[in-house]
Amino acid sequence: MSAVLQPCDRSPVAMREAPVTGTVGEVAVASVPRTQADATAGTMRAPMDGASFVSATDVVVLDGERLVGLVPIEFLLAAHAETPVGELAAQHPTTPPEADLEAVARQTAAVGARTAAVLDSDGNFVGLVPPERLLRVLELEHEEDLARLGGFLSGAEVARTAADESLRRRLWHRLPWLGLGLAGAMGSAVIVGWFEDELRREVLLALFIPAVVYMADAVGTQTETLVIRGMAAGIPIREVFGRELATGAITGVLIGVVFFPFALALWGEADVAASVALALGVSCSIATLVAMVLPYVLARLGRDPAYGSGPLATVVQDLLSVIVYFSVATALV
Repeated sequence: MSAVLQPCDRSPVAMREAPVTGTVGEVAVASVPRTQADATAGTMRAPMDGASFVSATDVVVLDGERLVGLVPIEFLLAAHAETPVGELAAQHPTTPPEADLEAVARQTAAVGARTAAVLDSDGNFVGLVPPERLLRVLELEHEEDLARLGGFLSGAEVARTAADESLRRRLWHRLPWLGLGLAGAMGSAVIVGWFEDELRREVLLALFIPAVVYMADAVGTQTETLVIRGMAAGIPIREVFGRELATGAITGVLIGVVFFPFALALWGEADVAASVALALGVSCSIATLVAMVLPYVLARLGRDPAYGSGPLATVVQDLLSVIVYFSVATALV
């Protein structure tokens, strides 16, 4: 059976201008080499001579209109002329037209595939998302995630022009989040003031405030990065919630266990060392929970979780860490 050649329905310029967000159905192309499973490699190669395709990375093998698999073009060119194309075809991950483009790009890369095969609700072949389109999506989304994770820019294109911004725009991008951080610092000062008597009795407690706050922030930042990346790839937070919460708790315990002998050896105050170690464990666990809850809440409110959850989580984690530390110290010292 002869190959079915589709005319080139998109020029290279049109492909570069195709959207990089939305659904796979918006960028899938039908102009790809395709054939029935009982065709031979020779009969497939002959009509391809001089033919033009939007993408010829993979050859589509069909049974009627249903996808059998894909054959990398280099496999087809190297095969013996009498080899049935169906024997060369390999199973390929498929996706419906309404699937999110970024999520499909990530899933395609994860399984080592080069194109994404799009099937309609009846299982019939619709088209392929070419590798250059998938690569462009991953590139732009990666840049955008990095730019937005800082909580002050909405995308990579804005990040590239940040150096040319006017003074007014620079202040507009930075002052709101710095104001939030300043409010958190004021709140921390007030909380520390609540425990003034404890600090007078045991000045050594003040030395460990930065350690508790920093470690909680570090653990929370790791969790937040993982959660936001997962949400961007379409992974529900419930799939990582339990494991990440357990990871944060175990991490906090290990940090506390390592810190206790260090503080005890240098200062010889067992009650203070125990207070710091316990506070580290609890605050790291709480920071993990905050780092998961805030992106989820922002997403539920229709706000981009990568836009402001970083600065907001830092403020909340700092305040809670100070409260936990002095509460534990009050009880033990």
